[in-house]
Amino acid sequence: MSPSQLIPGIVAALVIAAAAFTSELPGHPVAVAQPPVHRFQELPPLPAMHPTVVEPVISPLTATRAPAAAEGPARTDPAPTRAATRGETPAATNNQLGGSVSKARALSNGVAVPPLESPQAVREIIQAGDEIARTPYLWGGGHGKWLDHGYDCSGSVSFVLASAGLLDRSLVAAEFMRWGEPGPGRWVTIYASQTHVFMRVAGIRFDTVARAQTGSRWVNEWTDTSRYVARHPAGL
Repeated sequence: MSPSQLIPGIVAALVIAAAAFTSELPGHPVAVAQPPVHRFQELPPLPAMHPTVVEPVISPLTATRAPAAAEGPARTDPAPTRAATRGETPAATNNQLGGSVSKARALSNGVAVPPLESPQAVREIIQAGDEIARTPYLWGGGHGKWLDHGYDCSGSVSFVLASAGLLDRSLVAAEFMRWGEPGPGRWVTIYASQTHVFMRVAGIRFDTVARAQTGSRWVNEWTDTSRYVARHPAGL
């Protein structure tokens, strides 16, 4: 190869070497690779979030619903007062069910019909008795709380008297021997002993013993009272 042919190649090599040497000199800028630009960087920013506080709203049904009755100890919770009653019984209804002017009647379905001309307290006693007449016998029932799953003899009598506003706490059988006025009453008589208590209300018997015979505490048939002390509420 002739010298004239080598010169262009030598010149090109020198230019490349000079360029490389110059880029390494101090103060000479070095090209920095730039990161690729992604498309999501061009999107507009998200709007600021402003959470909304929602206040709970009581529905009309919940707002007007009566609170459930609380069940507490018989000596601290309020006695049942007319909540167990259903109001006045029309005279026509009493006649159709066999009720009379002055005597109540126990029906075959276990409830009793008050007499037409009885005092309001007598009606409330009978109507409260209807509420628990077919509940089971439960020893101690009606003493820890007024509304119970079952009632014993004194708990039953205490419940119906309290419903008529005649008693403010439950009593045991022996306590009824000294309660109220002595002797039989015109409308209501309580027969009590040391171990048992029952009532005569407008001529019919309210007695837990009757449950074994009829399934209800109300019964038209009478029983021997010679072993019991008779007491009655004042005025009845």
